[in-house]
Amino acid sequence: MAPPVKPEGDGVGWVRLCPGPSIDLDRNVQHAPSMKQLTVYILASKPRGTLYVGVTSDLVRRVWQHKEHIVPSFTKRYDVILLVYFELHASAEAAIRREKRLKRWLRRWKIGLIESANPTWRDLFDDIAS
Repeated sequence: MAPPVKPEGDGVGWVRLCPGPSIDLDRNVQHAPSMKQLTVYILASKPRGTLYVGVTSDLVRRVWQHKEHIVPSFTKRYDVILLVYFELHASAEAAIRREKRLKRWLRRWKIGLIESANPTWRDLFDDIAS
């Protein structure tokens, strides 16, 4: 079974900003990345390693916290610190819905999503932090 290509529901309110084509664009979403926006993200320990799906309103700060192991958590325990995928969302409801949906996805679907946008599993943190 192939992973869903678009979010369930109306599919409105999110945009993928990783390298590669966007899946869906909402007129209300800013197309220039603003990291003070609701973001669903995926971290990895290494290419095809342990994965973590999260949601935040400040992607730069939150990924930095993961990288610095500020909070005792799953990501600290398994050294999951590479930002390999993220999506911006227009509302908290849309972002939380998408995060929960991705957490239910099979691992191979998540890997396919990451590799469709970031085939080399490059850490995208420097791109968003600069």
